[in-house]
Amino acid sequence: MNSPILIACAHGTSNAQGAAEVNALRDAIAALRPGLDVREAYVDVQQPDLVDVVAGLPADPGSAATADGGAAAGEPAAAGISAVVVPLLLSVGYHVKVDIAKAVKSRPGTAAAGPLGPDPRLAALLDQRLRESGVTDNDAIVLAAAGSSNPNAAVSVEELADQLRTLRSNRIVPAYGASARPSVPEAVAMLREEAAGGAGAGESAGGVSVGGRVVVASYLLAPGFFHDQLAKAGADLVTEPLLPSPVLAEIALERYDAALAAHAVRS
Repeated sequence: MNSPILIACAHGTSNAQGAAEVNALRDAIAALRPGLDVREAYVDVQQPDLVDVVAGLPADPGSAATADGGAAAGEPAAAGISAVVVPLLLSVGYHVKVDIAKAVKSRPGTAAAGPLGPDPRLAALLDQRLRESGVTDNDAIVLAAAGSSNPNAAVSVEELADQLRTLRSNRIVPAYGASARPSVPEAVAMLREEAAGGAGAGESAGGVSVGGRVVVASYLLAPGFFHDQLAKAGADLVTEPLLPSPVLAEIALERYDAALAAHAVRS
């Protein structure tokens, strides 16, 4: 049996390190599922473009199923599906709801999986990055996401923030690199004012202590444009992005399997 192709679709970046880490993530996905065809695609900046990758898929979706319509051991049935696009993105946003959705709609036999976040394992990974950076309970944290004009993206980030709050007692404020408010610099300035006893301080400031630092937790996959901007936001410290970590590959495969299972229920 040939399992449906997994198209691991990233945003794309001109940052060499960021591109290398996303490529390593694809390799890790393939290593976790030997024999699975994992293909590269992007919605911006890099090639191959997702639209071109989808257009080049096998013509017969039925070729992805066994002769008796079954599936490999441990994998959901996927009759009629030749490929699943797995967004290597952290929340629902324009690229998921528009770019990926349009590409999938253009090709029968193609399905779309959910993005990687939110997920409690990503909150745990963020907590790990904060600990690696020496963040204490007295520090205030800006949870910095890329941002999207799609309101569902902010809901996803808020959910991730709640998951992180179960792991840490810090004051945690979600903020965005673009297209949503507050911006990361705005959130940093607000937390500095709180720590200094200004407007917004007091009970609403949670665990903020006078003298605590303002830390930006990078809720981004890899180095690139948005991560570079975080250093300019005025925080005392910026954590490293989520990659490298084996957790991302595990989540990506779960999203792939979930998409196939959902298709099997609908069929």
